[in-house]
Amino acid sequence: MSKQVILTGLRANNDLHLGNYLGALLPMVDLQKKYAGEYQINLFVPDLHSFTTPIDHSKLYEQTMHNLKLFVAAGLDIENSDTYIYRQSYIPAHSELTVILNSFTYMGELSRMTQFKEKGEGKQNVSAGLFDYPVLMAADILLYGAMYVPVGADQTQHVELTRNIAIRMNNKFGELFTPPVEIKKQLEFMSQNERLRIRDLVQPTKKMSKSDESGMGVIFLSDSPEIAAKKIMGATTDSMGKVQYDYETQPGVSNLLDMLATLSNEPIGNVVKRYEGQVQYGPLKKDVAEAVKTFLTDFQGKLANVNTDKLMHKLESSEAEMNVMANSTLTKVQKAVGLRQ
Repeated sequence: MSKQVILTGLRANNDLHLGNYLGALLPMVDLQKKYAGEYQINLFVPDLHSFTTPIDHSKLYEQTMHNLKLFVAAGLDIENSDTYIYRQSYIPAHSELTVILNSFTYMGELSRMTQFKEKGEGKQNVSAGLFDYPVLMAADILLYGAMYVPVGADQTQHVELTRNIAIRMNNKFGELFTPPVEIKKQLEFMSQNERLRIRDLVQPTKKMSKSDESGMGVIFLSDSPEIAAKKIMGATTDSMGKVQYDYETQPGVSNLLDMLATLSNEPIGNVVKRYEGQVQYGPLKKDVAEAVKTFLTDFQGKLANVNTDKLMHKLESSEAEMNVMANSTLTKVQKAVGLRQ
């Protein structure tokens, strides 16, 4: 495969929400539309990453398959020959390479990872899997020589670590890996394909999260359109009595404006202008609620009509090809470190 690789993925556990759709699923689909033909697009489900934090293991497989259907319902073209969709655990080389990379990664490096500190903070027992998560992510990237890895701001540190590990091993063993491009270029690439960060409806200073226990601040893709509309109408705003796009002073209002602009495919400036001079937030909330209802009705209809047989055919054929590619890299590494001749 001669084309440069763009690699991206989304964890499989828990029901996905509107923030995941607007901030991850939709950008992935747009990524395919924009770059397929020029690049190879590796879109994978990191199911091994899913239980670095506690989950209901009895639902993981079902959630993995459900989330792949969400990609298709969001517009992913599974017939595109430059796009590969696969499950991480179905490519054993991911796990095998991680074991090797661990011996060339330092404890100090991993202990400095912000994600580990944040997810482990205040917990009595933190798994080694969470600590080692960035090394598995490095294997995900290096097996395919991925040049660009579009991730959220909280994951750029892991991409930088991947690059450091690759360069370290290349210096010791020769040209084993193609490191991802340097962080500055990654950020430039990501800024061209910027992901929208939808906020919690109740606490708009925080991002919308699957772990919200009340569920009132989150619009799940499985919510009925009516329930979702009620959540929008109950969204936290403020007492300023004006509509302006400013996350510093009006995060709740700005969040609603972002949702409406993205769902209606309008520039944010045009949407803001429509509400200039209004001193009540009711009309904005009603419009956002209607846009969300329309979106969910349409999206859930598309999800129900996803062709499972076509999806499985694409998944299995992609996994067969990715196993060949990943095993080629793994064998080269195994020979370099003395495990194979």
